[in-house]
Amino acid sequence: MGFRIQIFSIYVEEKGKYTMAKTQLFSPGPVMVKDNVRKALLHYDICHRSPEFEAMFQDTQKKINKLFNADDTYYSVIVSGSGTSANETALSSIFKKGEKVLLISNGEFGNRLEEIIKKYKIPMVKAGFKWAEYPDVAKIEKLIVANPAVKVVAMVFHETSTGMINPVKEVGKLCKKYDKWFYVDTVSAAGGENIDVKKNNITITSSVGGKCVGAFPGSAYICGKRSVLERLTPDMGKNVYLNLAKHYQIAKAKHQTPNTPNVTLFWALNQALTNIQKDTLAKHIARYKECSKMLRDGMRDMGLKFLLDKKYMSNTVTSVFLPEGVDLSKFIKKMEKHGYTVYKGKGEYEKQGMFQVANMGEIYPKDCVKFLKALADCIKK
Repeated sequence: MGFRIQIFSIYVEEKGKYTMAKTQLFSPGPVMVKDNVRKALLHYDICHRSPEFEAMFQDTQKKINKLFNADDTYYSVIVSGSGTSANETALSSIFKKGEKVLLISNGEFGNRLEEIIKKYKIPMVKAGFKWAEYPDVAKIEKLIVANPAVKVVAMVFHETSTGMINPVKEVGKLCKKYDKWFYVDTVSAAGGENIDVKKNNITITSSVGGKCVGAFPGSAYICGKRSVLERLTPDMGKNVYLNLAKHYQIAKAKHQTPNTPNVTLFWALNQALTNIQKDTLAKHIARYKECSKMLRDGMRDMGLKFLLDKKYMSNTVTSVFLPEGVDLSKFIKKMEKHGYTVYKGKGEYEKQGMFQVANMGEIYPKDCVKFLKALADCIKK
């Protein structure tokens, strides 16, 4: 039996010659990266049990801490895998028998945390809300009070499936008031939103390089309070490779990972974090804000409707509905022919003709102008 592979390429004409154009990823990960990040993948072969790797590992840890505005009371480890692998590392490693988690969920990635929690048979209390519904902090507080066995409150910072920023600051205050650990999934928020783990009383957070940081998928990381990480033991972990205590202990003792990591991606992550530091995190986030405003203003001028109220929107993901009668699948294909990748909405939103535009990674105002012209053209046709 033979297999037939079709590759769709986009060509542009310049001075009588046709060359293949780069597809613009206006989708929430993977993202387009800087050239120096891509070139970092060409680093010469190196053993991860070497002084050079260990020096780079420590440098990356420091840069991760800065990404979260963390001081020396926090410590970061690096995990090979997607953002989900970092979430799984944390949630499968921090509970003793009988301890409960209170999960706040209002979208696809809250559901992802629930799937992990159930898979590891962690007792759970759920503060469930509809997709795109802003979590009710008063309801969350009542559940904390009613369930004293809850050890950890868990939630997503940026619910990518809708583009909503959840009430992390308010829930952090509740966790401080009731002496609970606070676990926050910042997979699509780190580098795109101002995250201050200390001010927001975040105990442990997890993220990945292949989104707002501007690296590649597969380089994830966890930042947690040292005092909490010190209390973890390997036997608390329900996983071998994704064991947070093991990662912490060997990183602290030897500046390495417990098992072989994806070495090449570590260099790319380090370069992406270096780029942010040189530009400054504030400017990095400001560019995302500027681009999202341009995109939203342009789409609003086209008469398109948004899923969320402006006050709940993130800096990097916009959920928007096509005009009535425009077929979503055909629209996505038209955008691809124009050289742009956008996401279909998830779940019921796909049926409603919703798509998502993300401005993560190497996207600048000039790119947004061109994107809006292509978008207007595809909608008209």
